[in-house]
Amino acid sequence: MKSPDSLKIAIAQCNFTVGDLPGNKAKILEFTARAAALKADLIVFSELAVCGYPPEDLVLRPAFQEKAIRAIKEIAAETRNMETAILVGGIDLRGGELFNTAFLIEQGKIIYRQYKYDLPNYGVFDEKRVFAAGGLPKPVKFRGANLGIFICEDMWNAEVPEAMKGADILISINGSPFEKNKAKLRLGYAKSAVKIAAAPLVYVNQIGGQDELVFDGGSFVISEKSQEKIALPLFEEKLFLANFQREKSGWKIKNNLARKTESEDEIIYNALVLALKDYVRKNKFSGVVIGISGGIDSALSAAIAVDALGPENVLGVMMPSCFTSEESLKEARQLAKNLGIRLEEIPIDPAFSVFRKSLHPLFTGRPEDITEENMQSRIRGLLLMAISNKLGLMVLTTGNKSEMSVGYATLYGDMCGGYSVLKDIYKTEVYRLAKWRNKQGNVIPKRTITRPPTAELRHNQKDEDSLPPYEILDAILEMMIERELPKSEIIAAGYDKKIVEKIAKAVNLSEYKRRQAPPGVKITTRSFGRDRRYPITNKFVD
Repeated sequence: MKSPDSLKIAIAQCNFTVGDLPGNKAKILEFTARAAALKADLIVFSELAVCGYPPEDLVLRPAFQEKAIRAIKEIAAETRNMETAILVGGIDLRGGELFNTAFLIEQGKIIYRQYKYDLPNYGVFDEKRVFAAGGLPKPVKFRGANLGIFICEDMWNAEVPEAMKGADILISINGSPFEKNKAKLRLGYAKSAVKIAAAPLVYVNQIGGQDELVFDGGSFVISEKSQEKIALPLFEEKLFLANFQREKSGWKIKNNLARKTESEDEIIYNALVLALKDYVRKNKFSGVVIGISGGIDSALSAAIAVDALGPENVLGVMMPSCFTSEESLKEARQLAKNLGIRLEEIPIDPAFSVFRKSLHPLFTGRPEDITEENMQSRIRGLLLMAISNKLGLMVLTTGNKSEMSVGYATLYGDMCGGYSVLKDIYKTEVYRLAKWRNKQGNVIPKRTITRPPTAELRHNQKDEDSLPPYEILDAILEMMIERELPKSEIIAAGYDKKIVEKIAKAVNLSEYKRRQAPPGVKITTRSFGRDRRYPITNKFVD
């Protein structure tokens, strides 16, 4: 065995699947074998790697608990002849209580278990629902070094780094989902922990999509002086060896890896691509079908789908009505050609005529209104769901956060589908992302980006007939939803009182629609669904 004056720690940034115990175990063994070939002393995997993260109520099932605990023992047994030790996340049962656990495995034996101390219970996290909290951890001896092990939020809690004083190297295993500016937050907490414990830190995070969450990885190593020395790529599986050396003043990280500089738009776009790719792949769909309108939302959704799945796995369907302009038809066809996807055209006027005729006895004497607009949207939803059933393709919905916030969407119409890739993306961001994507290769027709947005459910319809300009709408929504500011503060910031009140009312009244919307990837700090949970029946007035 190597001298205790050096340690090679392999960072395993992996994409695990919730509930896939055999698949996750196989990946852990594969990466461990690769690390052993590099003569690593220790390989570190992410939080709950054996189970996949977050397992939610799945971990409450006795059969799952039994198999997940058995998988840890099998990993230990199958690596008994390896000199590379393993630090991996899983679950453990003690005294009838379930713990989120870090297992340290060496030559066939579990030599140490550490239970998560600080269980998160905010936003998308509700670990107190399923896990018991462990006691305050202490450093553990490993091959001549004291390791201070954190499980995700433990690093954020000042009590834990304080308890880790005396550790030579800190290791934090995480299941930290992506959201805007999260990387800066993680790095800030890591630096605080390093300052308290006075030791370098290895931060390991998973990648991959899991329902409404997407994990970006972004694993890193910082020195005892809080300098970022190693930064793994975002949204990419990676194995990297961090070399530590004992010196008179303590343990030092001796190698470097810089991360490619990416713009916020690139990072968000890549998050959307991976989220969709994993949702389709992990749920075993053969591909997606998208309603292509000639508008910006369906164009960006189609581009993301092609980048995630390949053009051969994306079917576009144009469903024109008498209100559909020739320009929209032209833009849809050009988009399909640019992306290399098949585009089917199914006119909805014949079906619309039949539905109107069927409803005529009940609707006689009543003027046409939004009812007829919604009927068109629902006919399109019906056609897409029929194609989904027959061809086994998942319907990808194309609505954005601006529309979902104020209810500018039709239940059982354009809200139909299995996944909504733009669910947490505001309209102004849709335009920005479309422009970024075109810089990588011009696929979205220019006129699709520059023309005024319209649902084309009546003659000469424009979004701004019903909504304020998106620059104003999105700014108000961000203050209202992400920052939870009261109307009075938003008005004081310079926004028209009537517009603010109208938007606030629309947001509140649309909760019942959002409750029935398909899942979609979380990008902001307050996504609809897992983050922002408001009652439908709600009489509170701000």
